[in-house]
Amino acid sequence: MVNIPPFDATCQYQSIAADIEKNICAVMAGGRYIMGPQVKEFEAQFAQYLSCEQVISCNSGTDALHLALRALKIGAGDEVITTPFTFIATTEAIGIVGATPVFVDVDLNTYNIDTELIESKITERTKAILPVHLYGRPCNMTAIMEIARKYNLKVIEDCAQATGAVWSGKKVGTIGDVGCFSFFPTKNLGCFGDGGAIATSDKVIAERVEYLRRHGGKVKYQHEELGLNSRLDTIQAAVLLVKLQYLDRWNSARAEIVDYYINQLANVKNIVLPTAVQSGSVWNQFTIRVLDKQRTNVQKFLKEKGIGSMVYYPIPLHLQQVHSNLNYPLGSLPISEQLSDEVLSLPMFPELTASAQKVVVESVSQAFFALT
Repeated sequence: MVNIPPFDATCQYQSIAADIEKNICAVMAGGRYIMGPQVKEFEAQFAQYLSCEQVISCNSGTDALHLALRALKIGAGDEVITTPFTFIATTEAIGIVGATPVFVDVDLNTYNIDTELIESKITERTKAILPVHLYGRPCNMTAIMEIARKYNLKVIEDCAQATGAVWSGKKVGTIGDVGCFSFFPTKNLGCFGDGGAIATSDKVIAERVEYLRRHGGKVKYQHEELGLNSRLDTIQAAVLLVKLQYLDRWNSARAEIVDYYINQLANVKNIVLPTAVQSGSVWNQFTIRVLDKQRTNVQKFLKEKGIGSMVYYPIPLHLQQVHSNLNYPLGSLPISEQLSDEVLSLPMFPELTASAQKVVVESVSQAFFALT
């Protein structure tokens, strides 16, 4: 039996091991394990890659969202419009600052926030829109920015799964007021643990994020407000400096895998294939929809064949216990609920071999043949 995981970090490491180990050893020898020179170097290189004024690194994608909200002075009594079809970190950050998430259903084709529904959710308490570029496919940022300008709202882009994605010629994370990135190991640009970053071209926001991540003080031992300890470890910055050089190449490899998947699975009944968004997708996940309530059976069949798959996300956020106080009953956001019942992510990583891709598509086809 084959063994094809949903994601495999070991192949990527083997391809760049010498450079990674050289950079890590330099950190170890240099002794500056917290805020060493590699951190600033990575921030500068990532800002150049994104074509934005400044990047401030931090210790996770969740903290990036938290710091962005704090920097924009969003807090108790404020509302932030976002999607229910995402990871809990998105609304976790909103709740941590004391604000309230207001959910807008998603588009059935893109899985991203439905921009046509946003305006109906805006109130006098709305302070920001927080779109999530889910699975590496960019949201309709043209429509979102038009709404934000119309109502004088801030825009915080959750780019955790979309590093390198493009909308209308601009990298995601540079279109709104702030872009938030995760460097969790499974992301398109992943480090060897937790890591994150905030991107912005607003100097005031950048300065505020910078001191909030260091205990709320611009000068050591002088604290202007309560901040947090959210620094990117120097070793992780050293890893990211190597990986950033390969990001576009890896994203292109993902796109080639997607092309193969789509071509080979086009005639399989009872699934709906994802499509690219303005050719700017970077495919952190390749997520199909399995119809007729067959997902569990398909996933079981694939597992028996040695093929890993994942369900992101089986319960939309508006139905999570943590958000029960928001009073979104079952059926209130039907598209998100439908997707939670149907989505299935197939193996997706740049090093996935042609032979492994062939096994995946053949097994998916066999799964539906076996179920009919």
